[in-house]
Amino acid sequence: MNNQRRILLLGSGGREHAFAWKLARSPRCSQLFVAPGNAGTSACGQNVALNPLDFEAVGRFCLEHEVDMLVVGPEEPLVRGIWDYFQENEKLRHIPVIGPSKAGAVLEGSKAWSKKFMQRHHIPTAAYREFTGENVEDGLRYLAGHPLPIVLKADGLAAGKGVVICQSHAEAEREFREMLGGKFGTAGHRVVVEEFLSGIEFSVFVLTDGKTYKILPEAKDYKRVGEGDTGPNTGGMGAVSPVPFVDEAMWQKVEERIIRPTVKGLKKEKIPYKGFIFFGLIKVNGEPYVIEYNCRMGDPETEVVLPRLKNDLVVLFDNCAKGSLGRVKIRADKRTAATIFLVSGGYPGDYQKGKAITGLEQVKGSMTFHAGTAVTEAGCVTAGGRVVALTSFGKDIAAAIRKSKRSAKVVQFEGKYFRRDIGRDLEG
Repeated sequence: MNNQRRILLLGSGGREHAFAWKLARSPRCSQLFVAPGNAGTSACGQNVALNPLDFEAVGRFCLEHEVDMLVVGPEEPLVRGIWDYFQENEKLRHIPVIGPSKAGAVLEGSKAWSKKFMQRHHIPTAAYREFTGENVEDGLRYLAGHPLPIVLKADGLAAGKGVVICQSHAEAEREFREMLGGKFGTAGHRVVVEEFLSGIEFSVFVLTDGKTYKILPEAKDYKRVGEGDTGPNTGGMGAVSPVPFVDEAMWQKVEERIIRPTVKGLKKEKIPYKGFIFFGLIKVNGEPYVIEYNCRMGDPETEVVLPRLKNDLVVLFDNCAKGSLGRVKIRADKRTAATIFLVSGGYPGDYQKGKAITGLEQVKGSMTFHAGTAVTEAGCVTAGGRVVALTSFGKDIAAAIRKSKRSAKVVQFEGKYFRRDIGRDLEG
């Protein structure tokens, strides 16, 4: 049997560059296509001008180029049902898709559905209520009596911007009305009002074949743009792995109370799921609670998790597709990995694109993962808010961050900004 794989990877961010880098290192990867990719992924495989949401074009490309594995990086193609599209097409059915069915991706695609799922399977999470345009007044009354702060979540996908923590009832009422009024488009047609949990957050990832699962290295990311965790939320300003407070006792609680019942629940409800589950968790008084699920790997966590993963990723994906993950043993580098994101000036608000990037070739001792970059006649330029992630290994968080900060000074573009305090809260 031929173990070589011609792989199409969908996506264009830092997560996808990290995937491309890891897949390209596998002797089982005979050819890698990335759609649409970025300036960094072109060094790992062939970028192709495909829209990941144009399933017909993706399917046609797979047939024309004899692709025999599809790896889906971002959430939107999964939520829209790319797995189902391949399953329902006789000519495409033989191509394994690493990512869940549309029914499985609802874990991320609907906050209300995922809360109900957690309730059904007794998975610890914050108390909540959900409201639509049909019961606005009920929602306003509920908000008026709710203790502060209040967490409001747009039910659907809102590019990571659909969660607001309100410090006053007036702010909560305003945000509630704006969400239901279309602030996040159709994502906000249903709003989840959630109890605020006070604690420290961390991210856990599993790869599941629908029957069993394998736990990958954990991480902690830093969402807010400002140092000291201030300012608006972003897609992520940096991450570290491993996380010092996630000890053996915490792992036991997370696996028994959260991971196992989630995978069992999907199986019990006959939801096809072969791919990643991201558990956004919070430790409250020593106990883990689920803040959110994602149906794919996180970004920037992927940029620290995959470098620490010693397993061949194509072998892992093969076992996932065949339903034989149970025979795999996950091996992780014991060193600490830390990544710092260089972002465009003004991000996450308005920012300019097309700024020349220099110094990438001079980076030493760090891995460079491109996110918002593009190649033009003038060279590599900025093409997004989050531009480049710089990941380094060290004996501890401080050592890894020092290396990434050194590399951050080498890469230059107009308006460059990065947080200098990533991981500082975990040191010592």
